[in-house]
Amino acid sequence: MRTLDTVIIGGGAMGSAAAWAVARRGRDVTLLEQFGPGHRIGASHGTTRNFNPGYADPDYVAMLAESARLWNELEADSGERLLARTGVVNHGSDPRLPEVRNALLSAGLRAEFLSVEEAAERWRGIRFETRVLHMPDGGQLNPDAALPAMQRLAAGLGAEIRHHVKVLELSVLDDGVRLTIESGGRTEVLTARQAVVTVGGWTTKLLGGVAPLPRLTVTQEQPAHFAIADDGARWPGFNHTPGSGDAYAYWRSPVYGMQTPGEGIKAGWHGVGPIVDPDRRTFTPEPGQRAALQRYARDWLPGVDADSLTDISCTYTTTQDENFILDRIGPLVIGAGFSGHGFKFTPAVGRILADLATGAGRAPAIFSASRFPTSRQRP
Repeated sequence: MRTLDTVIIGGGAMGSAAAWAVARRGRDVTLLEQFGPGHRIGASHGTTRNFNPGYADPDYVAMLAESARLWNELEADSGERLLARTGVVNHGSDPRLPEVRNALLSAGLRAEFLSVEEAAERWRGIRFETRVLHMPDGGQLNPDAALPAMQRLAAGLGAEIRHHVKVLELSVLDDGVRLTIESGGRTEVLTARQAVVTVGGWTTKLLGGVAPLPRLTVTQEQPAHFAIADDGARWPGFNHTPGSGDAYAYWRSPVYGMQTPGEGIKAGWHGVGPIVDPDRRTFTPEPGQRAALQRYARDWLPGVDADSLTDISCTYTTTQDENFILDRIGPLVIGAGFSGHGFKFTPAVGRILADLATGAGRAPAIFSASRFPTSRQRP
């Protein structure tokens, strides 16, 4: 039996980025994805994700700067347009905005405060009540274009990309890992020196009882696309933190949003969907959250038609502190818990996972799997 070098389990954003990064280093790599290309079952589909630079933590800010560079490299190498730099505006009661501004400026990323009047003049589709942090280097990424681009580039460097391959069982050996896989109705056993596990909502199902993991919560989130009512409005990406008082009582969380060309204005609550089994999702929106989101659109997005919307369904896999897990445990490299804010960092995460797989470096301590009291989770 041939022993593979590096197997990547999970061909979503992070697995695809890891395959590209490992292959760029001249290493043999095989990517296994249980579903087909462009599937809508996990967290890496759709044509828009905000590239929101609104971070103050130095580890995240460094990853932002690296990701901006790597997204540019990926665009150049693939010939695809992946990042539309519309800018991102953060507003509301978030007290961290001055800290965010200073951190971004120190990292060479642009950030400026605008008055309510200035912001309203630029972006009349959004209502503002507080000053606005404008981050011109932000914008929207296109997952539906980015994933195949990374996989295509990885394959061009020698990576083997296999879809419709489900890992039924993973076990740790003295010198690597053994995988039992199913493809086309047939089972097969593979061995590899190491496995990079990037399976999103299936992480605990695959690794529970195999590796000590912190608690990961899988939720079904339900943003929506609202029809545009003001064709002349310009739309940045946006993030809105609620204030206090009765006017905000119906809010479920902060709100994020952006324009999705051809589909409308996406808006959604952050990380408050029902807990689900990723293999048993209904894809049906929870009515109360949906109604509250429509009310938000009426109150704060005058440029949309709050009564004309199309529901979206995706998953979050969230850690207790909403920081990622990027770590190595024996022959297992784990990328998990991206908590609804990971996509913008995809190429930097791929680089970190490649470092962990090749022994070239370590991840920042805030991403350690051992930062919480560990327990062997089971599905």
